[in-house]
Amino acid sequence: MKINDTDVKKRLDVYVSEVQEVTRSCAQGLIDDGYVLVNGKQESKNYRLRQNDDIEIEKREIKDLEECTPEDIPLDIVYEDSDIIVINKPSGMVVHPAPGNESGTLVNALLFHCKNGLSGINGVIRPGIVHRIDKDTSGLLVVAKNDESHVFLSSLLKDHNIKREYHAILTGHLREHTGTVRTFMARHPVDRKKMAVVSPDRQGAREAITHYSVIEEYRGYTYAKMELETGRTHQIRVHCAYLGHPIIGDEVYGGGKTQFEKANKSLLCGQVLHAKRLTLIHPRTKQEMTFECQLPKEFSALLERLKRLQ
Repeated sequence: MKINDTDVKKRLDVYVSEVQEVTRSCAQGLIDDGYVLVNGKQESKNYRLRQNDDIEIEKREIKDLEECTPEDIPLDIVYEDSDIIVINKPSGMVVHPAPGNESGTLVNALLFHCKNGLSGINGVIRPGIVHRIDKDTSGLLVVAKNDESHVFLSSLLKDHNIKREYHAILTGHLREHTGTVRTFMARHPVDRKKMAVVSPDRQGAREAITHYSVIEEYRGYTYAKMELETGRTHQIRVHCAYLGHPIIGDEVYGGGKTQFEKANKSLLCGQVLHAKRLTLIHPRTKQEMTFECQLPKEFSALLERLKRLQ
């Protein structure tokens, strides 16, 4: 649809919320997830519309909170109080409902466990969700149980004051045992389900920074720790592939091709990536808190098998 005079200089998220008749936060989610294109390219929610801009909005089912059914799904709760809940999400669980994954999500489980005790800041599809991890990534994430906590945690996240440590098994050996990957990322120009490293002048490009260090090396593989400074979609997966060492099991970004992966397919459910450690400031007490969880049993089993290759 073409932009007319009345919409010129309007923010993109405002425009999308009006034409789609959804909340502003829901419109921002559509933009962030790549469902909105301006002249064929992804733009930020702050983009100001210009005369004759061509806006394309891909249809996505929008659920009302009342339609997201609470489900009695067991949760691995690492910590909980009246303000936050920290979950160890298993690999294979989607964080929030979306087409093709309308049930069995973390949100469905949280709605049952917390009843009405989740923040509404992030819209009806993602109640309480401050940050996400991919379906096949396991590990820690924090959920806000009220709006005040959500605002505080979102501010911490925006200012890079929530520390998120991930562990992964990579193909090959990194050139340096410690380092930082600093690139710009945006939606892949051809495959909209993927992200890509792009030039900084590309429209919609956002800086992505990952710090890494080697924990242990095996014959042809590396067990590494990754710390996020920014939190772009698929950031660690894209950065590992960018270094030439994709995460094992990650067929989207170049993994899944080695003989070891093929021989151990029963232990692989997508990328072997685990959010192991999470440090944040509590929204009420303002005290620093650190949470940690064990590696999934499949992850540990893969490490044991790699040790036997030495």
